[in-house]
Amino acid sequence: MSETPVHLVVIEDEKPIRRFLASALDGDNWVVHEAETGKQGLIEVATRKPDLVILDLGLPDMNGIEVIRQLREWTDLPILVLSARTQETEKVLALDAGADDYLTKPFGVAECMARIRVLLRRRNQGSAAPVQTFGFGPIEVDLVNRTVSKHGKPIHLTPIEYRLLATLIRNSGKVITHRELLLAVWGPSFSEHNQYLRVYMGHLRQKLEDNPAMPQHILTETGVGYRLLER
Repeated sequence: MSETPVHLVVIEDEKPIRRFLASALDGDNWVVHEAETGKQGLIEVATRKPDLVILDLGLPDMNGIEVIRQLREWTDLPILVLSARTQETEKVLALDAGADDYLTKPFGVAECMARIRVLLRRRNQGSAAPVQTFGFGPIEVDLVNRTVSKHGKPIHLTPIEYRLLATLIRNSGKVITHRELLLAVWGPSFSEHNQYLRVYMGHLRQKLEDNPAMPQHILTETGVGYRLLER
């Protein structure tokens, strides 16, 4: 390990498991921060800026899948999911939402640490720091606080509208296919429902574009998908 401490946020509602992970991972240049709810976990991640998140899917206040989706709106840090849920659909949902790996309970400490080291190596091989604010035209988006403004005035977006915008921002300048957007925003059950995209993209343009009929930023790539331009 390097001299720089590795910070981990563990989001887990069962205290014995949090304590077990903290005692197993704490020390030897590993620093563990704990949260017992999804909301607390999101705050910890935004505050601590950790190197990796360990997340349980069965949280008392919100679904772990939603925690993953919200984190992916502004950060690409590694997410290791821990869960007693063994169904393949749960694993697919977590991975589609943006998780990097999945460990089913019960698990061994050695395997957990090995997976963490693999994820950290992948992150270190990457480069750019995550974008936390983003602007295009008169629009400013704070991806940490999940706020949007136009000409300095707050714009209210529904959760789906915001998730759609955050996905466009993460892929700014690139064409995103209908299927990719549907998977990222609605999940695999809606991967063929292109009408959802048309309706919500229309809502987004109404709120963000000066002339929704002739959008300058949220562009349609006919028959393929959409592209966000910063001009």
